[in-house]
Amino acid sequence: MRLLLLLLSAACAYALHASEAGVLDWHKPQVGVPLVHSPATVPSFHRREYDNGATRSVILTATQSNVLAALNPANGSIEWRHVFDDDDRILSYRKHNDVVASLSGPGGAYLRLFDTIEGDLLVETRLHSPGAGRLFEPETLGTALAFGTEEQAGDIFVLTDGHVLRHIDRRTGDVKWGWSAPDQTSLVIYSQILATPSAVYLLGLAKSLASYTLHVTALSPTTGDLIASGDIPSSVASGFSDVVVLRDRRTSDVEPRLVWLEDKAIKSFALTPSLKAKPVVIKGATYRSIEDVGVSEYGQFVAVQEDGSGRVIRLTSEGLKVIWEYADSATSPQRSESIYAGGLDVDGYPYIARVFWSHSFRQASAHVFASHLAEGKGLVTGFTFPFKTAEHGVISHVAVDAANPEPYRVLSRLFLTTSTGAVQLWQQDQYQWTREEGLTDIRAAELVELPERKIASHVGVEQETFGARVRRQLTDAQDFPQYAVNFVRRFVTGSYASASDSVAPSGNATEPPSRDTFGFRKVIVAATSHGKFYGIDSANGNILWSRVFGLGWAAQVGGQIIPAKLFVTRTVSDGEDPQVVLVTQRKANNGLVDTVVFHVDALTGEDARGKSSTGDVLQGEDVVSGPLVEAFLLPTGHARVVVLLDEFLQVHLYPETEETRHAFDKVLPSLRIPLKSGPPGQRRLTGHQIPAQVEFTGRHIAYPTWSLPFPPTEDIRAVFARPADPVASLGKVLGNRTTLYKYLNPNLVGVVTGPAASVPASKAATCAVYLVDGAKGTVIYHSVLPSVDGECDVKAMLVENWLVYHYYDNEVGPSQAKGYRIVSVELYEGHGIDEKTRSSDLASLSNETTSVSVYEQSYVFARGITALAPTSTSYGITIKDIIVANENNQIQSFPRRFLDPRRPKHKPTAQEMEEWLIQYDPVVPDDPKRVLSHNYQVAKTRRITTSPALLESTSLVFAYGLDLFSTRVAPSNTFDVLNENFNKAQLVFTIGGLALALSIVKPVVARKRLRERWYD
Repeated sequence: MRLLLLLLSAACAYALHASEAGVLDWHKPQVGVPLVHSPATVPSFHRREYDNGATRSVILTATQSNVLAALNPANGSIEWRHVFDDDDRILSYRKHNDVVASLSGPGGAYLRLFDTIEGDLLVETRLHSPGAGRLFEPETLGTALAFGTEEQAGDIFVLTDGHVLRHIDRRTGDVKWGWSAPDQTSLVIYSQILATPSAVYLLGLAKSLASYTLHVTALSPTTGDLIASGDIPSSVASGFSDVVVLRDRRTSDVEPRLVWLEDKAIKSFALTPSLKAKPVVIKGATYRSIEDVGVSEYGQFVAVQEDGSGRVIRLTSEGLKVIWEYADSATSPQRSESIYAGGLDVDGYPYIARVFWSHSFRQASAHVFASHLAEGKGLVTGFTFPFKTAEHGVISHVAVDAANPEPYRVLSRLFLTTSTGAVQLWQQDQYQWTREEGLTDIRAAELVELPERKIASHVGVEQETFGARVRRQLTDAQDFPQYAVNFVRRFVTGSYASASDSVAPSGNATEPPSRDTFGFRKVIVAATSHGKFYGIDSANGNILWSRVFGLGWAAQVGGQIIPAKLFVTRTVSDGEDPQVVLVTQRKANNGLVDTVVFHVDALTGEDARGKSSTGDVLQGEDVVSGPLVEAFLLPTGHARVVVLLDEFLQVHLYPETEETRHAFDKVLPSLRIPLKSGPPGQRRLTGHQIPAQVEFTGRHIAYPTWSLPFPPTEDIRAVFARPADPVASLGKVLGNRTTLYKYLNPNLVGVVTGPAASVPASKAATCAVYLVDGAKGTVIYHSVLPSVDGECDVKAMLVENWLVYHYYDNEVGPSQAKGYRIVSVELYEGHGIDEKTRSSDLASLSNETTSVSVYEQSYVFARGITALAPTSTSYGITIKDIIVANENNQIQSFPRRFLDPRRPKHKPTAQEMEEWLIQYDPVVPDDPKRVLSHNYQVAKTRRITTSPALLESTSLVFAYGLDLFSTRVAPSNTFDVLNENFNKAQLVFTIGGLALALSIVKPVVARKRLRERWYD
């Protein structure tokens, strides 16, 4: 039976051929926004030295997407990346010539070693159970990595759980020795390691009443025996952000020192195995912070004075010495706060760069200090570079790499991380490349149809004069002869556009984007949590435009724009440029939350309200002075209205005009709005209706009409609704010529529930899927699902009358094994065949809305999934497939026929075969031909969006998460396009031959008939 199933699937499958890879689809691998708030994870240049003296550089970084990656400094491409699981968070990484080590998981549960250039995993070892790991805040506290000295063969010292140190062989991963603090319940938390030939120092903090006290433990590097341990007389206010460990790897004559900030003074303590030294203080200045800029192992760090000016302090044999103070580095309204970064050249000499933004010159500046140049007196070189803050936000971190080709010349490369998630490389003042890593956290995305080419090229001609229009049309007419020739050539040779051709633009890049023949090319409008709006070409993934969100009044105090929902409010079908409206939440740093709307042209990114110029940040409109409860699009003819509900359930319209208010009033009687309500443990779904009367506030206020309580152990995880896709068929004709009519209640919503956070995790906890009538709160369908250790990972979708959900079943029985399940549910009107209730047109309070027949079937699914979506076509004629992103980083499609809940459990009868029903098999076949992403690794997909093309047979697919992926699928094959092998030329010649034959035969027949009449 399975063989028959596979043969049937092969006969109708839409498989991606090798020749179509990279033509019908594209894949943009990404690494994520770098983690810049901890010295253990910030980006850094790394230069590997080979035995023959050659070197090769990469940029190493750990990211917010839980990825450790290496980028090529020459072009920004990904040399390698390792994607960690979501529950295995990266805590730190450390580099050493040919090896980079990472520590991840709760308390530092896992140690991994990678080749710095190739990214090969060399060693992977579990140091303790993740469930037993100690959790600190911040999560990097209590963990550290350090490579041993050359005498220790470059082995690794690993600190985990704040009190356990291990000496690990870097080649095998074996533990040579381990040490654990005798009193693990003490207030001391170790968080840094310093390995020297004479001792391994563990540096920790002990909490006192008003501050922290430094604690140091010295261990033998060969045996791990305790040499000495004790508190250092100190009072540290801000934890390890006020502590720097200094050593100079270039010389062994200088003792390492522990440096900290105490009462605006810098103090230090010489680290010797006996720990007998006394703290000393640097006199002559007061400081507000000290910074480890990445060259502390070469004896240098930066201290920022009270006025904001920066000093470079070096470790010498006499102690700490101020060797440089950056000129004009004090805090000033004319420039931003300085960012300091350290790096090395090929000979291992340290450099420290100061980077800042000049408000006066609207450019960024860099001052690079080299302490070893100018005969040891130090040399500073500076330059400005045209960083575009309106496009990329502000600079949040800098990594520097330097070269000294001549005695008094320094060349530097700056790797910038910006507030919008972009990373850039600058070589001196020359821009090299940008990676928009902010796209790894897309919060809302829509595919918007493009206008035709002629219409697109005439964008903005509404205000042209009569003479200008005549000249333009005459210019366009010059192309008519060439168009006529091309038309004849296409007609004769049959060289028309093909549905399997690439639609990526190949002409002038300055031309506005336009639609291809079949509507495969669209613009993907996406908004990220990093404060940026993008327009992406769906044909190749290139960025067409981008805008940075303005904070409005919150720019004075700082804040963040968080996208909530995105709506297409105008399409090319309306005869004008397409426009989108993004609804966001603005969270200011002073605690205030507002709802802000951004309205842009989807083709260009221009502000549709005309309030923001092209080269400036995009300013929004404050529509609600408070948080947002719900927002939805109300399509009312030509006017599409965005309806927003605030925390008091007041109704706000955007745009709020006389036309939109009138359109809103017309649909008020039919509006039903289900909302989540209640505190945790008392969650409920509450239906609301909006009265026609306006309250004293001047706005409509929604009032509750029904309430559906859930069990105290359940909390609402998700509420989803049917997409507003067209429905071509209202029923399914069976093989015996009877009909099942689809249940198409427009108020139907789905709800996924899981264990409440207020309830302790339990294996007995359950998840559930509901289908609820949003007009009166009636439960149409309900299914209880098992949880996994109190966690629910249910993915569900609803399209037309079809519900599909996926979950993990850990229950074991005589005829059941653990595994993933996918359930297919179809809803039909009435309680039997040929029973029609017109569910799509019923009054919302009609009793017949609960008259439903449910067909349900469960299948075994091969693996877990991270996203689920149905295909979408222009008229809904094409059969629906489901598109899934699985845990193997693949995008797959599955035909609806495999998931039909009416599949018979016996050999199909003749009538059932007429319906194309196949015999039930409990396992959904994992057909590799259904993998749309073929050999691409589309990592950590969070959501899949589908959109119709002009061809009814084809649906566009856009998947986003860590990576971006786009393709197109034809679930029923391209039935509306002639096959590419169709001989169009032969058809033309055949028709032409028949026409010629008719022209010859017709007069012959006419003469023959005339002759017959004469003789008759």
